[in-house]
Amino acid sequence: MDSKRKKELKAMYKQMRPQMGVYLFECLPTGKAYLGFTQDLKGTMNGSRFKLSSGFFPNRNLLRDWTQYGEAQFSVRVVETLDYDKDEEKTDYTEDLQLLLEEWKEKFKNVEVLR
Repeated sequence: MDSKRKKELKAMYKQMRPQMGVYLFECLPTGKAYLGFTQDLKGTMNGSRFKLSSGFFPNRNLLRDWTQYGEAQFSVRVVETLDYDKDEEKTDYTEDLQLLLEEWKEKFKNVEVLR
């Protein structure tokens, strides 16, 4: 691959902006909600599903429920997305996402935050 093509691909990668926001894994039989936030919803949610199905997930409570009830007994969805700022220089949206997560925590009775 020539250097011009490498530079083009690198520039395209830097301009990619994956969807970010708050996501939910809800155990339907128990009503337990597991909320998380990320700057890459698709990647994080796919990775989490894979880890849960493999039996290696950091949150032991979610892993236990997933193992006990199975994937079919979970509602997995994006609850809210966060738009990018007009400021192209901003790259860290952690604080904005944490605030959004706090709002969603109040909407569930039995909730645990995924870290």
